[in-house]
Amino acid sequence: MNTLPSIHPMDEIPVRALQFNLDNVQFQDPLWSQTKPEFSMFINALGVHVPYFERYLIKALSGAKKLINDEGLLSDVSHIIGQEGHHAKNFISVNRWLSKRYPEIASKDKQAKDYFAKHAKNDDMKRLLAFTAGYETFTFLGGMIVLDNHEKWFKDSDGVMTALWIWHQVEEVEHGAVAFDVYQHLYGEHEWYRKWMVLFALSHIAKETIQSYWIMAKVEGWTRNPFTAVKKVGFCLLMLSRFLKSALPVFKKDYHPRRHPMVTTKQNPIQIAWRRFERAGADVLEINHQRLAEIMNFGK
Repeated sequence: MNTLPSIHPMDEIPVRALQFNLDNVQFQDPLWSQTKPEFSMFINALGVHVPYFERYLIKALSGAKKLINDEGLLSDVSHIIGQEGHHAKNFISVNRWLSKRYPEIASKDKQAKDYFAKHAKNDDMKRLLAFTAGYETFTFLGGMIVLDNHEKWFKDSDGVMTALWIWHQVEEVEHGAVAFDVYQHLYGEHEWYRKWMVLFALSHIAKETIQSYWIMAKVEGWTRNPFTAVKKVGFCLLMLSRFLKSALPVFKKDYHPRRHPMVTTKQNPIQIAWRRFERAGADVLEINHQRLAEIMNFGK
């Protein structure tokens, strides 16, 4: 069996039915990156509302399938729906797990669930697809940012959470062009609206992430000292600014996700190796130093 991944990370969108066991997280500590605890908190906070956006995406793209007349695109849509269904299942479990340490996160979880359920019901098809495409801009770019900084943020981190986020980010990059392609296929003449929804999506992501980050920071005692608060919360704001900076090419004429500099100038070695390793049927549910070395050397 060929275990080599395709050359471009968006060439294939396999559906992987993975389920991560949060009972195995070391010390049950939500600050699971000892290298950069602020990163743990940021990505935990970022993920709180994500499973309900993923359900929104599933509703949007499932409805769009009836309007698409391109067989290749229909196949991609089916695969992104499969991937996002497994993402939502895992991250709803993460929210329940986080709520044990941060009880207010249960309230944020419900707010996100209600928000996206309401909009999935009431938004028309154009808005469903524009918001989905705008939002997927940042799940895709966030995936690249996280993978490109693995050594900086994951060097000393829990194996289950490392595995969960590598899997999620690899798949977000894999299907990073699908929502864009669907919007272009059906509403390509309204390019201005897609660009507007990129900004709208970022504002929504920023608001939700900052609110959840603040809830967690209070519990961890990071807000008691103003200097500590500025430093710790500053990391969250810095990360969001990186999201915005990475999105600047999105507003150029003739932009396409497959041609974004972050996926064309240099492919991320972890992404390439992880896809090869997982395709061979290897275990990717926990990734420690030894397993990462095995992944990186597999098939060479």
